[in-house]
Amino acid sequence: MERERIEDGFTTTDPLLPTGGDTPAPAPATAAVVFSTLVAVSGSFVFGSAVGFSSPAQNGIIQELFLSMAEYSVFGSIWTIGAMIGAVMSGKLADLFARRGAMGFSELFCLLGWLAIIFGKNALWLDIGRLLMGYGVGIISYVVPVYVAEITPKNLRGAFTTVNQLMICLGASLMYVVGVLINWRLLATIGAIPCIIQLFGLFFIPESPRWLAKAGKWKECEASLQRLRGKDADIAEEAAEIKDYTETLQKVSEAKIIDLFQKIYAHSLIIGVGLMVLQQFGGVNAIAYYASSIFESAGFSGRVGSIAMVIVQIPMQVLGVLLMDKSGRRPLLMVSAAGTCLGCFLVGSSFLLQDLQLWKSSPFLALVGILVFTGSFSLGMGGIPWVIMSEIFPINVKGLAGSLVTVVNWFGSWIVSYSFNFLMLWSSEGTFFIFSVVCGLTVMFVAKLVPETKGRTLEEIQSSMNSFT
Repeated sequence: MERERIEDGFTTTDPLLPTGGDTPAPAPATAAVVFSTLVAVSGSFVFGSAVGFSSPAQNGIIQELFLSMAEYSVFGSIWTIGAMIGAVMSGKLADLFARRGAMGFSELFCLLGWLAIIFGKNALWLDIGRLLMGYGVGIISYVVPVYVAEITPKNLRGAFTTVNQLMICLGASLMYVVGVLINWRLLATIGAIPCIIQLFGLFFIPESPRWLAKAGKWKECEASLQRLRGKDADIAEEAAEIKDYTETLQKVSEAKIIDLFQKIYAHSLIIGVGLMVLQQFGGVNAIAYYASSIFESAGFSGRVGSIAMVIVQIPMQVLGVLLMDKSGRRPLLMVSAAGTCLGCFLVGSSFLLQDLQLWKSSPFLALVGILVFTGSFSLGMGGIPWVIMSEIFPINVKGLAGSLVTVVNWFGSWIVSYSFNFLMLWSSEGTFFIFSVVCGLTVMFVAKLVPETKGRTLEEIQSSMNSFT
């Protein structure tokens, strides 16, 4: 028998995987899957807390430790360097220590980083803490979505994996809202709490059955899968599919970094890297890091605008989670990218009208544009590239490919964050029109290259995109 194959949103057939005839009933969200996901995405909350900490803590740190603006800028940005180092090592660590081990390893660095900031007496200790935290977050940003994708049933995988991005959003929002009310050291203490929660919770969740299969631990793989699907669930078909596909991949030699650029992985690599490049160069971190200054440059209240962003961001993120396994990845990505394109165009138009002095209400157009961008990005472009990254790479190259994709994401983030102020000095409207063009290209990229992965097992998706026969 032949299994349906997906390619560019259409179906053909692939003989690699067996089928059983009737489509099985959708798997339920068991308590084990829900709990394991919540423990994993505690790391995503740490990620978001680290992102959101530097803005509300800025004035308090500068005044208490007498830092210059240059010293604080180093503190705010050095974590990106740590994140890139962590991202380089993330795939190898997740393969070597398993998914749970890699999450625990990363959280130790995040916890040490927060402690260095909490008890830091000078700029050096704060920088060390921020660097350690960045390293941990670099690992988290890869291993959390991969673990969640590998433990969830196919009908729930998209929604559960997108909770990763929702928790990043919630972590950043909490830091921003609470940070204006309390001392920065207490804020850092709150940031450390999710690290402890995850480190404790990791003892009570199962290892990824796909990692166990890759390691040749078949009994442990079946036990993990049974625990995740429920003690009375029939896991025979899913376990056999994982085993058959893993054994097929084991016939392929151990992958090296150069092997990623072979033709068989080209489609997956182009999609994984392409989505991350387009996500970052669409301007998300420029808006996230410099929202207040953008609003002020446009003549609007930075504080009011930033609060409005938080109010829009969280509901749209929740909506994206709910729609993920109903509408599918491709439609949601294209709608999201089109919305970010419109948002950047509106912000660019606001700056243009302000320069030409043609419309006195142009600051409100900037507010609308950024809110449209933020809402649209939260709907799909924020989380779906990470969902797809966790789905498309075979287990034998997932570590290397995931590291490469994660490094590209962090490097793109650094480039945009570093260059944004220079671009704004060159041309405010031109900067956002460039972002708008990139977002428009994202719609075309998704339409032409990205397959629909909704409702497919990881083995079906990977065999359809990376043929080993």
